Amino acid sequence: MKTIREINEKIKKGDAVVVTAEEMIEIVEEMGPKGAAKEVDVVTTGTFGAMCSSGVFLNFGHSDPPIKMMRTYLNGVEAYSGLAAVDAYLGAAQPNSDDDIDINYGGAHVIEDLVAGKEVRLVAEGYTTDCYPRKRVSTTITLEDLNQAIMVNPRNSYQTYPAATNSREEKIYTYMGTLLPEYSNINYSGAGQLNPLQNDYNRERKTYNTIGIGTKIFLGGGIGYIIGEGTQHNPEKAFGTLMVKGDLKTMSTKFLRAGTMPNYGCTLYVGVGVPIPVLNEEVAKACAVRDEDIQVPILDFGVPRRDRPVVARTNYKELRKGEVTIEIYDNELKRWVEKTVKTASISSYKKSREVAEELKRWILNGDFTLSEPVAPLGRGSCKPMKAEAKLVRDILSKPPIVARPNISIEEAARILTEKNINHLPIVDEEGRLLGIVTSWDIAKAVAQNIKSICEIMTRKVISSTLDEPIDVVARKMSRYDISGVPVVDSGGRVVGMVTAEDLSKLLGYRKF
Repeated sequence: MKTIREINEKIKKGDAVVVTAEEMIEIVEEMGPKGAAKEVDVVTTGTFGAMCSSGVFLNFGHSDPPIKMMRTYLNGVEAYSGLAAVDAYLGAAQPNSDDDIDINYGGAHVIEDLVAGKEVRLVAEGYTTDCYPRKRVSTTITLEDLNQAIMVNPRNSYQTYPAATNSREEKIYTYMGTLLPEYSNINYSGAGQLNPLQNDYNRERKTYNTIGIGTKIFLGGGIGYIIGEGTQHNPEKAFGTLMVKGDLKTMSTKFLRAGTMPNYGCTLYVGVGVPIPVLNEEVAKACAVRDEDIQVPILDFGVPRRDRPVVARTNYKELRKGEVTIEIYDNELKRWVEKTVKTASISSYKKSREVAEELKRWILNGDFTLSEPVAPLGRGSCKPMKAEAKLVRDILSKPPIVARPNISIEEAARILTEKNINHLPIVDEEGRLLGIVTSWDIAKAVAQNIKSICEIMTRKVISSTLDEPIDVVARKMSRYDISGVPVVDSGGRVVGMVTAEDLSKLLGYRKF
């Protein structure tokens, strides 16, 4: 048994044995957990990835005459000003809103610009009072001009992060990056065997051995502290998170970088490193976790629901090889088949390693000592929001009106007219979707004297499913500029039709 105080004395004398989590794996393998606990004093960990739940509290100082800031913009990005007169919180994921929403530049980029020493344009408006007579201010600032710039990140350093793939027939854009159609790629995130919480996790008790409130850490290239469990913290399911703080003025763009997920939005890549004091054999054993020990579920992001289906389960060792083999259901063959899929990381293992190495160097040089946590991390909570999802199945009331591909243009026109509809799905003998014809297609066919439905029907049809939320269907119609989508079951058979008119009636009755 050792104590943090004893380890700190060794650090001050230059006698401490400090290794990274990668190095600890080999030491435990060679010496066993008991021998490693005697030999090693500190294990350094590191992670570097997209951490959207990040931001900074800024204090601008008082203008002359003073202003009570109500709306505050930094390079066109709004910061929340519902605090004191000249305090604001700038969220990393907040987009630029100068003229129109620009998701490619946001709070993360402003934070990086400040750390890089660049000038940032500050525009603020407020309402006047006797003590705050100024209504508007416009100026430029740098990080040094601010009294305080305190990074406070509500949720960083995920212990476990699922991988993502896409079952749809079209490319989708997510916080896990761009996902190609029909399971064509798998994106994953996380440092695996270097991850701080993975290395401190007691898998039997489902708690953390040494990390707690008050633990001193490496944050963005400077010194920070854990101030509590992060939002959505759930150690019961190995899903821990950290709430952290640090002084932005001590940080570096080497370990704090803005990024943009295409067609999704901006995020902040943060380097977080936590030192783990090897107090006993139990701690040493936990610090020997390997990539192959960490299970990673692969979720289907093609299903736009909160609870996405698990396509397969793998681990970080397999993911880092660049491809994994999964089983998918082939609708044409009507059986499960194996598919080898390329994998890619949206975080940086190289930078995670640099974080762990840099923290190790600080400790060996005597520039960083360990802190005693004042309390353990709590159990947390990760409950879903109480919000009902209105699904396509909830608004389908009529049997589907469909036609076979051998009908004439005149017959199709008669169906559309008699049924007072504008969309006619074309199906095969088993009711499976082949294409779709609209009233506009019929009008064009008549004008051009076309006789065959197959010549005018759209074959690449944007469709929906019974369990798809209507909000997703509405976005789909807007994205593809269409006025209706056929609804199909798991076998591709048409079971109904949802139109823009159906959605406008429903959404029009909603009360917000």
